[in-house]
Order: sequence, then C-alpha cells, then structure tokens
Amino acid sequence: MMTAIVIAFIGALVFGAHLFVGMFAKTRVPDVLLLIVIGLVLGPVAHLVTQAEFGKVGPVFTTVTLVFILFESGTELQIHTLRTALKGTFILATLNFVVTACVVALAAWRLGHLGVMRSLMMGSVLGGISPAVVIPLSAQLKMSRHSQAILFLESAVGDVFSIVVALALLDGMHAGNVRVGPLIGSLLSSFLFAAVLGALGAVLWSNLLSRMRTLQNSMFTTAAFVFLIFGVTEMLGYSGAIAALVFGIGLGNVTWHGGLLAKRFPALAPVGLNEREKTFFGEIVFLLKTFFFVYIGLSIEVRNVEWITFGLTVALLMFALRIAIVRFGVHKTTPRGDACRMAVMAPRGLAAAVLASLPLQQGIAGGDLIQNSTYAVVLFSIMFTAVLVFLQDKTFVGAIYRWIFTGYAADAPEKSVVRVHSEQASETVRAGAE
Repeated sequence: MMTAIVIAFIGALVFGAHLFVGMFAKTRVPDVLLLIVIGLVLGPVAHLVTQAEFGKVGPVFTTVTLVFILFESGTELQIHTLRTALKGTFILATLNFVVTACVVALAAWRLGHLGVMRSLMMGSVLGGISPAVVIPLSAQLKMSRHSQAILFLESAVGDVFSIVVALALLDGMHAGNVRVGPLIGSLLSSFLFAAVLGALGAVLWSNLLSRMRTLQNSMFTTAAFVFLIFGVTEMLGYSGAIAALVFGIGLGNVTWHGGLLAKRFPALAPVGLNEREKTFFGEIVFLLKTFFFVYIGLSIEVRNVEWITFGLTVALLMFALRIAIVRFGVHKTTPRGDACRMAVMAPRGLAAAVLASLPLQQGIAGGDLIQNSTYAVVLFSIMFTAVLVFLQDKTFVGAIYRWIFTGYAADAPEKSVVRVHSEQASETVRAGAE
C-alpha cells in the first residue's frame, strides 16, 4: 500500500511541477519556491520523510542533477555570447565571492563566536551562488542571452571558489596554518585543467556521436559520457562541474570548433546534438530539478531557533550585499531589468550544504553551528530569491531596484513570437553558412 502511495505521489508531483511552471508565467511565483515548500511540509513539518532515509543516494542524486543542469545549459551558450560574457563573469564572480565570504565570516566571528578560521570557513562555504537554483530560474525570466550567460558562468565559477577555498581552510585548521600559494595554484589548476578536459571530451564525443546514433537505444550515451567526464575530472582533483559545463558548451558549438578541426583533419566529421536529443535532455533536467528542490526542502534542519535566526540574519546580509556587488561588478551596458534580476540572484544550494557538513563530520568545534546555520541560509536564500523575483514584477519593489540601477542600458523591447522564431531561423542559417 505504501509503495502505491509513493508512486501516486511521484506522478502527482510531476503534474504539479508542470502546473507550477504555468503559474509562474502568469503570477511570477517561481516553481522553485513551491517545490521547496512541498519538501518542507514532507520533511521538517510533517516528518513523513527525512534526509537520512535517502542515505548515500541523496548526495549522488543532487550531484547528478547538477551535472545535467550544467551540461544542458552549456549547450545553449554560443561562443560569441561566451566571449563577451567571460570578462564580466570573472569580475562579478570574484567580487561576489570575496565580499560575501569576508562579510559572512565577520558576522560568524562577531555573532556566532566561531573564531577566525571557522568563521572564514563558513564565509567561504557561502561565498558562491548555486548553479542548480540560478540556471533553471534565470532561464524562465526575460533576460538577454548575455546576462543569462554571465549568471550561468558566475554560479559555476563561484562553486569552484567555494569548494577549493573551503577545503583548503579545512586542511589548514587541521595543519595549523593556511598556505596562500598552494591555494591559488589549486584554484587556477582546477579551472584550467577541468576546462581542458571538458573541451577535449567535447571534441572526441562530437566525432563519435554520429556513429553512436547507429546503435540501438543510444539516446542516453551522451549523458553517460558527461558522467564519465565529470567523474574522471573529479578523481584527478579538478572541478567536474566546470568540465561538464565546458563539455556542454563544446557540443553546443560544433559549427565553430568543427570548422577549425576540418581544416586540419578533413576526415573528422563532428556533429552536435539534434533537436530530438536536446528535447530529451530538457525533459530530464525538468524532472531532476523537480525532485531536487523537494529534496532541498526536506533536508532543512529547523530544530534550533538560534541557528535559524543566525541563518536568517546571514541570508539578509547576503542579499543586501548582492545589490552593491552587482552595482559595481556588472557593466552599465547591461540592460537595467537584467541588472535588477541579477541583484536578487543570491541563492545557496548543493555545494554550500555539502561543504557545511564537513566540519561536524571531522569533529571540529562549532561544526554543528556551521552546518545547521548554513542549512537555514540555503532555505532562506532560495526563498528570498523566489519572493524578490515575484515582488520585482508585482509591487513597488521593482521600482526601488530600477532606481538603484539608474544609468544602466535601456531594456530591449519585447519581441513577438513570430519575430523571435524568425531571428532564430536566421541565426541557424548563418551558423550553417559559417
């Protein structure tokens, strides 16, 4: 009987997720928020399901979700958009991480009484925004491709910053000191070698893909190769997330790199994903995203009021900082509406939750405060992002944000559906000609 109830609930949840997306288009209430609320009701409120019941499957599921989201979003990034977005991305990502990590560390030191090293650890854990939240949500908003690319890349880069710096600080707490040189070297190598592995994987797979399509039931072979690239990169000590993103970018720009390869190696015949495969991956990402946000909701710890209050304070601080960070870190050629959207994109997610659990697992004093306060920050930051997106569209809050970003470029006029399809068709023809 219980199995039947679970299966029926999964079916209802998938139908509900489609309904929530339709509601977002009309009410601007993000489906992300509604899915998290479902998780909260199932977990912390009703205690019907707990995170512990998932065992090791939970972290694996969230990682698989992240890999699919990064890969699928990478296939949508075009080289010309990427070129213009890279500079702005690293400025924004670095500024966001450094400022947020320092201010959160100061709050943890003064309010949480964690000590310098543990405070810096918490600051680094919460320094980057979550790609698993930012990418699906920004894709639903009316933003330019350039602005979306900056957010996509910022979230991926910020995750790497958080992971490398937090782990270095954790090692430093055990060793008694933190060495800056190796830390910078780890950051650079994590970016560079992960990107190289992702790019090489894209070149290899784009030349194998046409042959793979001749096999029976081959649709999922691309996903299997993404997992392979991610796993190998992680085992080598680099960022699997960056490798998955670059792999997606490579497959999405076969016309560009395929033309370069064809000049030197005429026998090669690289191909990209076709429309059927893109639709397939889009459906997978939708399903994984649905269950991911429910899982985030039921994973939140709400046992200690002090931890929740501290987490709420830190989340409010981060959103206040985000306005200033975007104001100084995003170029004024960015459309004003896009800058306003970027200023509320400060959610934390998978990386923060995983990293925050490490001090407690390793018996470091104050680890329970770091873990549970971070869980609260994850909850509140996702809620604030979702609510502020709604308030920007429906209330005076939007006018306040637009006043803050006075001086930025005018928003592009909304295009009709016919005009959008016409432009997309023209781009396809130009890409084929190139």
